[in-house]
Amino acid sequence: MGAIRTAAALGLFDGVHTGHRSVIDMAVRAAAGAMQPAVFTFDCKSMSFKQGRGIEYIYTDTYRERLLHSLGIERIFSSDFRELKDMSGEEFVRRVLSERMNAGYVVCGRDFRFGRNASCGAEELRELAAREGITAEIAGDVTMDGENVSSRRIRTLLSEGSIEPANDLLGEPYTVYAEVVHGAALGRTIGFPTANQLFSEGQLIPKAGVYGSAALIDGTWHASMTNIGVKPTVDFTGSPLAETYISDFSGDIYGQVISVRLLRFIRPEQKFSSLDGLRAQIARDISSAIGRT
Repeated sequence: MGAIRTAAALGLFDGVHTGHRSVIDMAVRAAAGAMQPAVFTFDCKSMSFKQGRGIEYIYTDTYRERLLHSLGIERIFSSDFRELKDMSGEEFVRRVLSERMNAGYVVCGRDFRFGRNASCGAEELRELAAREGITAEIAGDVTMDGENVSSRRIRTLLSEGSIEPANDLLGEPYTVYAEVVHGAALGRTIGFPTANQLFSEGQLIPKAGVYGSAALIDGTWHASMTNIGVKPTVDFTGSPLAETYISDFSGDIYGQVISVRLLRFIRPEQKFSSLDGLRAQIARDISSAIGRT
């Protein structure tokens, strides 16, 4: 008896948004116990360009994998884009989908491109897959407010601080998922200790500013306030980070990987003339964020 065949969704899926979830759901349903639901994707860091445009990925590979598994995907085939970019479309289907993945079924969105210089699209996939005995389907577009749901649209919204419409397109709140690291300890010094999380290189960073948020610690959600930015008041020169003040929590979580969901944009990042001014504003921000979370 040969290796089990896969039913695979194809795409970058960097936000695992509602459009992506439609494609993924088709693969999971097609598997129906007879095949293994799978995804073919690329390592996000290897995809600084997509179809001729520079991109910043929404979620890290680690968080994307968590989301994919939560949607019923059992196997994830992730490749460095640079290793496959010179394959012809025919090579990709034969060597990757047929030989490596043992695919019996594949599904993609209408804008899926593959092959050298993105020369092949969804229709070519259907034709080339048939030659290998693979059934290929093309998922319909998912629209919201009259526009197609897309990672590009979500990136724009996140960059503008339009977190609530971005969350609608994502299908769940945008999440910062990263290890809690030591910072400059300024928050603790001024009476507001925070959990600091760094963004990954090449990752899209939401608009700098203060957000109402929710933090998941040891299985419990806590109301919280998150500041995204570079600490302009204290001339912080490090990488952009998310600093989260967590209500009703005082434990040591350094080194833990936690989820922080952004729920509302409260105000842009700003520089204060003194730490006293910063302290007073943080108190107001916490009241605004925690009081409504």
